[in-house]
Amino acid sequence: MTDFHIGRLTVIGVGLIGGSLALALRDAGVVDDIVGAGRSIENLETALELEIVDRYCLDPVEAVQGADLVFLSTPVQTFGTLAGQLLPAMKPGSILTDGGSVKGDVIRQIEPLLPPGIAFVPGHPIAGTENSGATAAFSSLYRDKRCILTPTPSTPAAALETVRRMWQVAGSEVVVMGVEKHDRILAAISHLPHMIAYTLVNAVGSYDRFEENILEYSAGGFRDFTRIASSDPTMWRDIALTNREALLEMMERYESFLAELKEDIRSGEGQKLYDFFLKSKLLRDAIL
Repeated sequence: MTDFHIGRLTVIGVGLIGGSLALALRDAGVVDDIVGAGRSIENLETALELEIVDRYCLDPVEAVQGADLVFLSTPVQTFGTLAGQLLPAMKPGSILTDGGSVKGDVIRQIEPLLPPGIAFVPGHPIAGTENSGATAAFSSLYRDKRCILTPTPSTPAAALETVRRMWQVAGSEVVVMGVEKHDRILAAISHLPHMIAYTLVNAVGSYDRFEENILEYSAGGFRDFTRIASSDPTMWRDIALTNREALLEMMERYESFLAELKEDIRSGEGQKLYDFFLKSKLLRDAIL
């Protein structure tokens, strides 16, 4: 049992991230009413059928009226426009939070728009799959995962604690972190791997030395490595553009290591190759 409670939760973007949060809170019995909003009536109907939401609105402004907490779960480049529409309709004392993978740009978009009495708590659950839409949502997505919150000097302590408790109830370990640190860490551990996966699929898929599509021969290693290239292109376009500086820094770092590996292969440096692969193996094994 928990003393945490949300009267009305509004989820803007009822897909994997927003839908899974709604299901986790519903399963925990801490929310009375869940309202969904989004552009696709088909997806919202699915969310209603799956009991992710209690009702839905195509108009997000209507959806946030009377909400105690509003969760933004749409592509990050939409946040500024949405916040401009939603904040004037939110009731005094309510909280706006989000699940965006980039925090600096999101904060720059939203904080200047905040009216008195409305709190904004920037957040990012470190969880997901390559699937999207309401059918991809499941209540255990956040269990034993981390959620990073990046409050600013204007974030009220009480609102921060409410959002912290929400993610803990959903099963997450909550970490509070500075905005720049978040964006640079995520550029390294999430955004860069997605860029590499997308690039690898395009590189192999465009290989035309033979008539057939050689992707048809891909086995477990290739499929496992490139799984995240099945992720939502709109979401990742927005992440690449809004975390551009940190992502480019990590891409350049990756390119320097790839160039080193390429030269060792070209030169037939067996010991250097072994050392390179061994170092990578030890670092990777330490994660598990």
